[in-house]
Amino acid sequence: MAAPKFTQIKQHIFNQIESGEWLEQQRIPSENELATQFEVSRMTARRALQELTDEGVLSRSKGSGTFVASFKSQSSLLEIRNIADEVQEAGHRYSAVPVTLEKSSADAAIAIELDIAIGDTIYFSKILHMQDGAPIQLEQRYVNAALAPEYINQDFSVITPHEFLSKEAPLTEATHEIEAVIAEQKIITLLDISNQQPCLQVKRRTWSRSGVVSLAILTSPGNKYRLGGHSIFN
Repeated sequence: MAAPKFTQIKQHIFNQIESGEWLEQQRIPSENELATQFEVSRMTARRALQELTDEGVLSRSKGSGTFVASFKSQSSLLEIRNIADEVQEAGHRYSAVPVTLEKSSADAAIAIELDIAIGDTIYFSKILHMQDGAPIQLEQRYVNAALAPEYINQDFSVITPHEFLSKEAPLTEATHEIEAVIAEQKIITLLDISNQQPCLQVKRRTWSRSGVVSLAILTSPGNKYRLGGHSIFN
C-alpha cells in the first residue's frame, strides 16, 4: 500500500537534506510549490512541513518561508553517555531488564526517521534501565538492521544498546527532541509510577558515517531525571 501523500512529501524533504542537496538554513520549496509538485492540496503540504518542523528537521519563519534546521545546534544540546556508567559513577547499582527484542518491517513513519524504504528490515528493542533495582528509564529503540545486523543477537541485560552501537556503528551525529509528557499506561506500568507522574521524554536519532543508525525514545520519571551536570542517558 502506498504511503500517504504527506508522508511522501516528508520522505522527499528528508532525502534532499540527507543527500546534501539542501543545506542547513537553506530555504526549501513553499507549501504551494510542494502542493503543485506532488499534486496534493496545500493543507497536505502544510501538514508535512509542520510535522518536520515539530520534529526539528525544519524551521519556519512567518513571512520568510521554511528552512532546513541547523542540526549542529540540535546535536550540541546533550552529551550522549552510557546510562550504566552514569548510574555507577553516581554510586548506585545498575541493571537492565530487556522487555522486547524483535525483528520487524519499517512502516512509513519509521522509514522517514531512519531514512530507509518502507518495508525495510528494522529491529525494535524495549529495555528497562534500573537504578538500585528501581526503574529509572524506559528505552524504546528502532534500529536500521542493515547498519547493525548483530543487534538482534545481543543480550541487553549485560550490555546496553548504546555500548553495542558505539562499537558496531560509531556515532558521528545526533539530534534530540525533549518534552515533558504524561506517559501511556504501558509505560507507566513498566516505570512503576502513578498515572499523573510527569515524565521527561528524549527522542534521539543517531548517525554513523553510513547513515541513520537508530531512533531511541527515552522516557524517565520527572522526579528521577534532570538535564545538566548529572544527566542520565543511554
